Amino acid sequence: MTLEEVADYLRLSKDTVYRLANTGKLPASKVGNQWRFRRDDVDAWLEANKNIVREVPPDSGRGDK
Repeated sequence: MTLEEVADYLRLSKDTVYRLANTGKLPASKVGNQWRFRRDDVDAWLEANKNIVREVPPDSGRGDK
């Protein structure tokens, strides 16, 4: 996948995808002066970096009484 394809796939700006790839946070390879991404690697990165929403117990001591 190209940088633009990954940006569309993740619904991020191209600048953000470039920054993530350039800092090594998003797995990518540089071919000449262009970034290339494997869809499997992008999907694995998404899974490893997803936000997990935890349910707050009804009586969590927040003083909402």
